[in-house]
Amino acid sequence: MYWQQDNDASQPYTVPDEIIDLSFKVACQGLPLDHAFVLSTALLGALPWLREEKRSGIHLIHGAESGNGWIRPEGRQAVMYLSRRTRMTLRLPKERIEEAKCLMGRTLDVGGNALTLGSVSVRALSNLTTLFARYIIVEQGQDESVFLDQAASNLKDMGIRVKKMLCGRSHRFSFPDGDITVRSLMIDGLEVAQSVALQQQGLGLGRKIGCGLFLPHRGIEAVKKTLD
Repeated sequence: MYWQQDNDASQPYTVPDEIIDLSFKVACQGLPLDHAFVLSTALLGALPWLREEKRSGIHLIHGAESGNGWIRPEGRQAVMYLSRRTRMTLRLPKERIEEAKCLMGRTLDVGGNALTLGSVSVRALSNLTTLFARYIIVEQGQDESVFLDQAASNLKDMGIRVKKMLCGRSHRFSFPDGDITVRSLMIDGLEVAQSVALQQQGLGLGRKIGCGLFLPHRGIEAVKKTLD
């Protein structure tokens, strides 16, 4: 007898663990708000294999936007002061976890600032269907509608069809060879498998400088109401 059971559509989707986020506790008084280049330089120096690992990325470091009267600083020369809850996170293939753990206890020079990395935790990618990328590299002066059309086209090429997207205003990161322009991008209404695939693959260039990496986020409608 040959008997093949039908797939049960009611079973919850299991997020694959090929790609994970490895999150380090940090001890650091402060970092430049514009720290994409200096953080990338420090980490690529400490983990030389990271440069050639196509499936890896470096999340930029973010403190709280506000709290206890403290407001996140503005301006390209601004310094961001970090709390004990601040984390430094790498997006990595799971087979690189142990190699990356060698950073525990090390102090990196990040643009003249001492960043000490502590204990780590492994986080699976999210099954939420709203994703947010803080930084997507764009052409300087590119119109918002052109950016969204291009993003939709690139996602379609990846097999991801989107219904709702929202982008933020553009700003720049400083690099020795010249500035790059970035925008934030929120995507809502994804299928779970597409959400996971987008977190795994990212969008556009610049994974090693914090660009093109997606995180789970609250629904786009709440954000749109805030903007309106």
